[in-house]
Amino acid sequence: MIWSRFKSHFYHNADLGVSLDVSRMPFPDEFLVTMAPKMAQAFADMAALEKGAIANPDEKRMVGHYWLRAPQLAPTPEITTEITSTLTAIKDFAAKVHSGAVAGPKGKFKHLLVIGIGGSALGPQFVSHALGRPRKDKLAVSFFDNTDPDGFDTVLAGLRGQLAKTLVVVISKSGGTAETRNGMLEAIATFQAAGLDPAKHFVAITGAGSKLDATATKEGWLARFPMWDWVGGRTSELCAVGLLPAALQGLDISAMLDGAAAMDKVTRHPTIAQNPAALLALMWHFATEGRGAKDMVVLPYKDRLLLFSRYLQQLVMESLGKEKDLLGNVVHQGITVYGNKGSTDQHAYVQQLRDGVNNFFVTFIEVLKDRDAKSSLEVEPGITAGDYLQGFYLGTRAALSESGRHSVTLTLPDVSPRSIGLLIALYERVVGLYASLIGINAYHQPGVEAGKTAAGGVIALKLKVAAALKTASGESFTAEQLAGKLGLPEQTELVFKILEHLAANHGSGVKKRGRTPWHQSRYTAKA
Repeated sequence: MIWSRFKSHFYHNADLGVSLDVSRMPFPDEFLVTMAPKMAQAFADMAALEKGAIANPDEKRMVGHYWLRAPQLAPTPEITTEITSTLTAIKDFAAKVHSGAVAGPKGKFKHLLVIGIGGSALGPQFVSHALGRPRKDKLAVSFFDNTDPDGFDTVLAGLRGQLAKTLVVVISKSGGTAETRNGMLEAIATFQAAGLDPAKHFVAITGAGSKLDATATKEGWLARFPMWDWVGGRTSELCAVGLLPAALQGLDISAMLDGAAAMDKVTRHPTIAQNPAALLALMWHFATEGRGAKDMVVLPYKDRLLLFSRYLQQLVMESLGKEKDLLGNVVHQGITVYGNKGSTDQHAYVQQLRDGVNNFFVTFIEVLKDRDAKSSLEVEPGITAGDYLQGFYLGTRAALSESGRHSVTLTLPDVSPRSIGLLIALYERVVGLYASLIGINAYHQPGVEAGKTAAGGVIALKLKVAAALKTASGESFTAEQLAGKLGLPEQTELVFKILEHLAANHGSGVKKRGRTPWHQSRYTAKA
């Protein structure tokens, strides 16, 4: 029975080297037929996007990440030229850095610091970790991907004594993203403190005319590369955002683009059974009842794919996590994504997956090639460590199936630039098709903007709190008293949180005197 179902529902593409097994999803025989009309509409929606349809009526912009690996498909000659000329510029700049034609004050650049957040970090981090070879990479890569001061210090400690040979790439479409701006300012201050001119080390990837573009132009940074409004952050890995760091690291970006283009061709196929993206989108729909009823657990059995689940979290959850559908109805859609790697997960949360609450489905990712070396050590007669890795994957899959837990398996030939391109393009297409199936806009993120607005309010309140304490220097207040003084009693909790943070950091000039109960603690600005 299992073999018969496997034969019926196993997709294999010999040209790509990719396989997809959906046989362990217990959809009824009529499911694919029933969903065919909706999928036909999803194919039509996707075709319209690729031809330049406005995907975001609220933002009046196109969605064109598919053109990045097939510039000839772009809707205007101008866009085609922009894509091809940018790719040429990326390769030329990377070659100059590697040759030393573009260098630091003490010779060739050996280190690369990438400053970005969200799609400007998750994609580059995933690719860097998946494809990097520490002893072979042209530049060693590190990241600022948050606004955590301790995180900045940790990364900079690893570059101590190497700043003169460090190239910095700052990525922000608007140039005003707070986390990226903060990391840039911290890096600039560090270079200046070391007696180095940041302009001779920094590169910008940003939108034309942005704040960052203006800064880079005014200060004479080494180079500037574009970000376009028709490429969203979570689908930006195959534009300058991801390609420039990868090229500087020494990775084969042409092979990544070729892999993505090859997958795009396959996932345009209008027949469900011959389209792996359509099959995956329908499995998501079946598993979650088309309303996010279950989580997706991603289990790649390969160390190099450890960061793939983090990359997918943004791609899937930011794209599909929407309050309203395209008709304005409140639907609260989304699919929660989490994961780590096999077989580590078997010693972590697979116990719950097997025996606990059944609120998930699993995506196993299998990689056929064990290592680059020609052969592997036998850890037992006739058995290698790679055999064990496959055994743990197959065993876990069987154990979950026995317990009524559903899964799909995606099989890749190896972890190579081409395969990573295939993987990125596949899931970009799955997200787009699934969004069409459930009638939501996958290409905007109003919730993210709401969070940014709320954070801005907190920063404004912090300035008011600090000013009030400074004005009453030497006088102490409880959080409640200070909120009252500011005329914001409804903000007392936020005032308390801000005071606690100020008091924990000596440079703030705020001192705390603890009291019992805790809410009677008093805060004062040091004289």
